[in-house]
Amino acid sequence: MAEVHVIGQIMGASGFSESSLFCKWGIHTGAAWKLLSGVREGQTQVDTPQIGDMAYWSHPIDLHFATKGLQGWPRLHFQVWSQDSFGRCQLAGYGFCHVPSSPGTHQLACPTWRPLGSWREQLARAFVGGGPQLLQVDTIYSGADRYRLHTAAGGTVHVEISLVLRNFDRYGVEC
Repeated sequence: MAEVHVIGQIMGASGFSESSLFCKWGIHTGAAWKLLSGVREGQTQVDTPQIGDMAYWSHPIDLHFATKGLQGWPRLHFQVWSQDSFGRCQLAGYGFCHVPSSPGTHQLACPTWRPLGSWREQLARAFVGGGPQLLQVDTIYSGADRYRLHTAAGGTVHVEISLVLRNFDRYGVEC
């Protein structure tokens, strides 16, 4: 089978109004894809920027896939959370981006968004924390019901990824 190596790191995030950020991430693929090594999801540490608004995580990603075709090409999805001084966590944004299909090193900037909810939920979020969250995480990257949501823009997650493609021509898979 054709193989894809995804090696890189989640550099960090910028543009969020909240501080003390961390990120939960995952990778979604189609049915024809098999994970040979690596983990499909993870979480970064919390970083509180001291200068500027960039939270640095430098969280490694190292995945090795085998595939029979291009359908269901990998997509990275993110949940950025903020942590207050009491250790309570609040959603800062959801986002996803497609893993590039060409070999080499790529810099990705993944914009994020969060559900707004009703005016009461917005008011409660401002004073108490919390706020609306998605019931099904696959809504982040599937898009089926996303168009019905009222959302607010979040910041940007920065990712650096290197791709190595192997045996695509041997198995008749064309990029």
